[in-house]
Amino acid sequence: MAFTDERINDLMLEWSTDEDFWVRRIAIDHQLCRKERTNTELLEKILVNNFGSSEFFINKAIGWSLRDYSKTNQDWVRNFVETHKDKMDKLSIREASKYL
Repeated sequence: MAFTDERINDLMLEWSTDEDFWVRRIAIDHQLCRKERTNTELLEKILVNNFGSSEFFINKAIGWSLRDYSKTNQDWVRNFVETHKDKMDKLSIREASKYL
């Protein structure tokens, strides 16, 4: 079975709601280091699926993924944080804002 981008994206969305937080973290980290190839629509869905988590490693990963992407597109990350700040953990906001 070949894995297409669409199938991988569907799998990451599925994993982003898994009961195992390590599986959810893999979905969050999936877009790391993709720079201008980052699928922001997918990234946003995955991150939003994980808002409200009390798990340190999830909130850290949310912030880390945004911080990494801010090196490529600060405006998108700034807008994302501004739009979702009321639902984001403070750790995620702090990590995301490091280079803004």
